[in-house]
Amino acid sequence: MDWTTPLKAQQTDFIQRLKSAKLLHCDEKGQHSELTVISGKRLDQLRDFCWEMAEKYRRTSRVAIRDVFINNMKGKLAEEVVKSRLADFVTEVDYEKRVGGDGKVDFTLTSDSSIGIQVKSRNGNFDKIQWSISREEIEKNAVLVCILIQEEVSEAQAEYNLILAGFLPTNMITSNTGKALVGIDKLLYSGGLRSYLESLTSSEADEYMCLGYECLQKEDYQNAIAYYTQVLQLKPNNEDAYFNRGYAHYKLGDNQGAIDDYTQAINIDPNYVNAYHNRGVVRDDLGDNQGAIDDFQTAADIYKQIGDEAGYKEELSYISHYSTEWIDTWEH
Repeated sequence: MDWTTPLKAQQTDFIQRLKSAKLLHCDEKGQHSELTVISGKRLDQLRDFCWEMAEKYRRTSRVAIRDVFINNMKGKLAEEVVKSRLADFVTEVDYEKRVGGDGKVDFTLTSDSSIGIQVKSRNGNFDKIQWSISREEIEKNAVLVCILIQEEVSEAQAEYNLILAGFLPTNMITSNTGKALVGIDKLLYSGGLRSYLESLTSSEADEYMCLGYECLQKEDYQNAIAYYTQVLQLKPNNEDAYFNRGYAHYKLGDNQGAIDDYTQAINIDPNYVNAYHNRGVVRDDLGDNQGAIDDFQTAADIYKQIGDEAGYKEELSYISHYSTEWIDTWEH
């Protein structure tokens, strides 16, 4: 089954619920919500910024200043929705007071600036409107996110109910002219947006993992560290990247760097038996006998829990170098 099939089905259900105003609503930042409400101080700050931008554009634009303000408001309201839903996964909303636009990219992923997100907003009847994206925006961004503004945008509006209408990967958008138009029924359900963006970083992280491993095989430890560092920029909780980078640090004589990385791997996966063992080896090299014993003992305990007698015996053999008082408890 194509990965878009479930999201298309969910989008159909979403459109039906939109007709009856039965939308999912969550105020917590970083969590999915079909509806985002902006009002109060947050709206006041946004409105003030848009007026300042309109004043700047007065010098270079023939468009009425009120129309410039409204266009700015539509754009920033939409960007605030995306930022609320994706939180730290994406860069900040651009509130620089500059003339010349945002370079056709509204957000990038915080972990990868090459992955752009274009945000478009419209207000009106959801079953009649279409969102427009230019060919340049298609080329510069990985995904289009569409926002539906339910209210008429004005200086006096006290509250906006903004709907995350859906998203579409730009490689699924065709433009025979200078722009493409997309209706709500052609979008994918917004609940899959974050997962889709994560999949873009996952494939890149996997490639860096492979390159790092190739460097380890060639004993090119410096470049291995560089590749595993790139993995961790994309996937901060990849315990294997920490483990492998720790090994590369160790081979280059950076014992503290190795311990730090092995510890990070253990923090992510408390049962990472090889990380305990390797950290024990490094601590042994540093003369930290008790630290080494503790790590080898923890590794032995994990092997015992999973029924790996060979691994258990091997860890005890390491402990035996420090003391003859260790006890084999495999049968106990």
